[in-house]
Amino acid sequence: MLGAKSQDLIHLAESFSANNYHPLDVVIERAEGVWVWDVDGKKYLDCLSAYSALNQGHRHPAIVQALKDQADKVTLTSRAFHNAVMGPFLRDLCEMVKMELALPMNTGAEAVETAIKAARKWGYDVKGIPDGKAEIIACEGNFHGRTTTIVGFSSEESYRRGFGPFTPGFKLVPYGNIDAMRSAITPNTVAILVEPIQGEGGVIVPPAGYLQQLRELCSQKRILLIDDEIQTGLGRTGRLFCADHEDVKPDLYILGKALGGGVYPVSAVTASQEILGVFTPGTHGSTFGGNPLAAAVGRVALRVIREEKLVERAHESGEYFMARLRGINSHVVKLVRGKGLLIGVVLNTKARPYCEALRDEGILAKETHENVIRFAPPLIIKREELDWMLPRIESVLSR
Repeated sequence: MLGAKSQDLIHLAESFSANNYHPLDVVIERAEGVWVWDVDGKKYLDCLSAYSALNQGHRHPAIVQALKDQADKVTLTSRAFHNAVMGPFLRDLCEMVKMELALPMNTGAEAVETAIKAARKWGYDVKGIPDGKAEIIACEGNFHGRTTTIVGFSSEESYRRGFGPFTPGFKLVPYGNIDAMRSAITPNTVAILVEPIQGEGGVIVPPAGYLQQLRELCSQKRILLIDDEIQTGLGRTGRLFCADHEDVKPDLYILGKALGGGVYPVSAVTASQEILGVFTPGTHGSTFGGNPLAAAVGRVALRVIREEKLVERAHESGEYFMARLRGINSHVVKLVRGKGLLIGVVLNTKARPYCEALRDEGILAKETHENVIRFAPPLIIKREELDWMLPRIESVLSR
């Protein structure tokens, strides 16, 4: 039962916000680690992590301190000038991901747009594709962002309806089907854009070997493999990148979410000099991209992932969590799928009522694609916190 304060605040939000989300009825006021509290004082375990932006947990003290310290110095310079923080941040990022260059942006969608522009320009300047003919192949069920270009190559009608006309130059093929991908390639193909797991699509895991086959295909055809690791990267699936499960090195990584440590929007594209070197002054930019506050936060966010061994912890916790979920005897559960701490419980009915019941038990999870409950707690979660949560999940799913 919602308290009066929650009801008042929900009414305010619904009165003055455009109706573009369908949140659960809970109003969060404060947070720490894996826990959040609503305005009425009830405590919940956050099992969504802001769609993987909180891999390091809520208000990680080192990340929050970096934010405060930098805010006391300088927060924004624009790229019209150098700042003292961006260079060290990009060096740390490139060393961690083993790429030559990085281009900092703010949101995941901006980073996807940056990768698209880089791939097209590489196609014209380096590969020699005729001007205006570059093609990029994406997958059905994808979610790469919300700009008009990106929703234009979505297969989800609700993302597209009412927003056309759309940018040409994209093809869609079934996810996980290497033969369809091979058939879609033409001499004008510059890139394949793929999520190693489709998170928003319902935590869809492709067939084993699919990413390796894409890598081989791209190498054979001189096509760029663009790996969208915005949600799956930086430890979420029990490897630094989800593509690491198949020892695949893409040509471009797209990063976001956890790169900002849960306190500030930070995104980036990383690639080789040959690819990101196509940008010259005036060809691309962002007022806030690489700003000192973002760079300071991003640098510590990476350090926390490394020093606290969040990749290894995600692997161990994910193996345990998924095994326990698969052991639940429930007539509504069809299957459990995922990697690390990105887990989808697929139901044979609508998931929303079960997410609402989980909320009442003190667990915040969210449905995706109507019949999937996504469980993605912060990577810092402890075994005792999983053990607190699992009987409550079993109770809800067994009703």
